This record gives sequence, C-alpha cells and structure tokens, in this order.
Amino acid sequence: MESKSLASKIGLVLGPVLFIIFQFIVQPEGMSESGRSVLACTLWVATWWTTEAIPMAATSLLPIVILPLTGGAKIDTVTAAYGNKILFLYMGGFIIAIAMEKWNLHKRIALTIISWVGTNSRGIVLGFIIATAFLSMWISNTATSLMMVTIGIALISQLGGIIDKSDMPDKVKLKASLGKALMLSIAYAASIGGMGTLIGTPTNVVFSAIAQQLFDVEISFALWMAFAMPLVVVLLTILWWYMVRVAYPLPKKPLAGGRKQIEDDLKELGKMSWEEKAVFAVFTLTAFSWITSSFLLKKFLPGLDDTIIAMSGALALFLVPAKSEVNKMVMDWESAVKLPWGIIVLFGGGLALAAGFQESGLAEWIGQQMSLLEGVNLLLLIFIIALMLNFLTEVTSNVATASIMLPILAALSQSIGVHPFGPMIAATLAASCAFMLPIATPPNAIVFSFGHVEMKDMIRKGFALNLASTVLITLSVYFLMELVLGIDLSVNPF
Repeated sequence: MESKSLASKIGLVLGPVLFIIFQFIVQPEGMSESGRSVLACTLWVATWWTTEAIPMAATSLLPIVILPLTGGAKIDTVTAAYGNKILFLYMGGFIIAIAMEKWNLHKRIALTIISWVGTNSRGIVLGFIIATAFLSMWISNTATSLMMVTIGIALISQLGGIIDKSDMPDKVKLKASLGKALMLSIAYAASIGGMGTLIGTPTNVVFSAIAQQLFDVEISFALWMAFAMPLVVVLLTILWWYMVRVAYPLPKKPLAGGRKQIEDDLKELGKMSWEEKAVFAVFTLTAFSWITSSFLLKKFLPGLDDTIIAMSGALALFLVPAKSEVNKMVMDWESAVKLPWGIIVLFGGGLALAAGFQESGLAEWIGQQMSLLEGVNLLLLIFIIALMLNFLTEVTSNVATASIMLPILAALSQSIGVHPFGPMIAATLAASCAFMLPIATPPNAIVFSFGHVEMKDMIRKGFALNLASTVLITLSVYFLMELVLGIDLSVNPF
C-alpha cells in the first residue's frame, strides 16, 4: 500500500476543517444558510480533489451526504445530477472507443494517417500530430497517448539506426531532437485534439452538462465542433511549426527508414478483420449522426439527440457477432466494464455542486460580490480567465477545476451583464491546455515516463504553448462565438 503524500495528509484534515469554519463560524453578509452549506461543502470537496486526500471519485460522492444533511440542496436534486444525460453521451462514446481499442482499429487509423503524410522528419512529426489529435477527438487522451508513444518509440529506434549510419551532419543532435519533438508533439496533440468534440475530453462534457443544467441550453455535438475545430486546427498548426522549426529545428531531408517502419507495422496488423470493419462502420455512422443530427436527422426523428445517438452506437456493438470468437459479439460486457467509472462519478459530483449553487442562491450571491468587474473590458476579462485556468490546471485536475469554476463564472457573467458562455467556454478550453508539467495531464505524464523528454524540455516548450493557447482561446471566444454560435457576448439573455 502506497503511503500518502504530505499534501494529501494535510488535505485530509483541512477539508473538514474548512467545512466546519464556513458552516458554523463564518457568516458572509447576505448569504443564505443553504448557500453557506453549499459553499462549505464545495470547499471540502475542492480541498480533497486538489490534494487527492482520498480517491477523487470517492470525494465526488460527498455532496450526496453533505448537501441534503445541511440543507444545501434536496437529495433528489443532488442524486439526479449523477444521472445527467450528458454522462450517458460520454459513456456511449467511450464504449465505442473501447471497441476500437479492443480490435486495434485505433492503431490502424493512426498508422494509416502517418503513412499518408510523408517520410522526412518534419512530415513524420506532422503525421503523429494529426493521428494523435484525430484519435483524441473520439477515444480517451490517455489511451491515445499510450498507443502513439509506443508507435513513436519503435519509429525513433528504427530511425536512430538509419541516422547513425548516414553521412548527415550533427547526427547525435538530430536523433535527440527528433525524439523530443515527436514525444512532446504526441502529448500536446492529444490534449489539443480532445478539445475538438464534446466527448473528446471530460471538461467539454462538464461544460455541456452545466450549461444545460443552469440555462436549459443544449450544446449539440455539431455546434461544439463548428466552434472548436478552427481553434484546434490553428493550435495544431502552431504546435507543428513550433516543434520542427523553433523548439527542435528538423531538416526536410527524407529519412528512408521512416516509411518502411510504418509499412512494417501496418503489415503486422494484417488485413482489416471483420470486427474492425464492423466497429469502423458503427464509429463512422455514429460520428456522421452526431455531426448532422441538428440540421438533417432531426427532420425525420424530432426526439433524437446526441446522447441517444451515442447509446445507439454503443448498443449496436453488442448486437454484431464477432467471427474470430465463437458465440461472442464485437463488444462484450467484460470489455465494457473498462469504462472510466471514476470520471463519470466525478462528473456527477461537479454537477451536484452546480445544482447546489443554483438552488441555494449561492451563484447569485457570488455574482453580486463580483459586480466590481462590471467595467472591465470583456476581451481582457476572457484573457484573464483563460490564463488563470490554463496555469491553474498545471497542478490541479482539469475536470475538478472546471466543475468548481464554471458555476462561479456563470454567476460572475450574470452579475456583470455578459453572456455566460464566453467566460465558461474560455475556461473549459483553457483547462485542456496545460502543457508544462508531467502532472498536468495524463498525456504529459505518459510521455515523460518513457524518458525521452526531460523536465526542462516540457516546462520551456510547454510555457510557450500555454501562452499561445491562451491568446488563441481568447481571440476565438471573443470573435468566433458570435460568428459561429450566434452569441452576442455583451448581452446576457438569461
């Protein structure tokens, strides 16, 4: 059994102490008793989430006990948050992702994309960036990173031998630069790619659920992609340019062994199996339905929404027989139980707190306290929020941080008369752009653990990308939201 860190030991005690102080001692002027209970519960949960005093999923169950007992929110309201339909959207998408991993479809997709891009060092990095980002839109960033790093290390090993035997100048430097550029590109592309779809990263799911819970507005899959994809494309382009031209300048000269390694890996996979074809068909149909539901499919099925599409795709996999396994289907429950249940419970905990903020009037009270920000330039406000979330999630869980901050930002927006989706979406996107530390995201941790990247490499390159992503998120929210989503940020319609 692993011993607890000092931070987790302190957090274990600090959480309940903060709860007691704000529940029984501190009485902020104008705050209702139920609002004080929600605030006290939030501080306890946030402390345990931040310090990981106990497993984060276990901490996420605290609101079920504390909020009803203290009068912060009714038990029906709290428990309903753990069954929010957005969580089933995530669940359905993840079952499809598990099927892709089970039958190695994700590896075939990645290798095929890489083989299309080119065999010079810059092209190889670009191929890995595109493949990693694309997969991260549909399957977990962690699984994507782990697979892509494995492929990347095999390729680096192959290319390393070719570089050593070549007559290229600075062979040692090129070998090291290519390895670092490739590894960091995988980590960062996984985080950036996840921003592109609603199911790509948990923070997007949290925003969608809270937006519907607080404002009864449904953010469709297609609508999110229409707004987020331009930002993702620009960020990936900057990532590639920065990695191969600035951080680790790489030559254009072709590396002959690159294509051979990719072709060998593809040959090893063999022909596309029946199961791969079936999963690919379900994945393609599901993605097509998500993208077209709002302007095409709903004309024939008015009750259709993204969650129904996700669960339909997931259920379809349990109905298609597998030819390589007797009496088995393409997806079985033994594989499906690999779902990240802890993350799903974490979503529920965040939504329960958000419901408490709304029901108790705490959100309105916080908004009133922040009315001093009313005169702040909106562009500057969005930049500050994006910058704060970007660097805050370097050391905290992005899902937990988003769960706490989004209701607060909603209240702030309403108090100063701006559309709440501006600050909320800026925070949501920025929470996915922590590039500096291994502990910031699972992709960072995975890449760092393989030893090709030093801490100083990740901090220096990640810091530049943190700033670039903050600026781009700010500009996207400020200029594209009205253009793509039809939202006037200067007006609060709620």
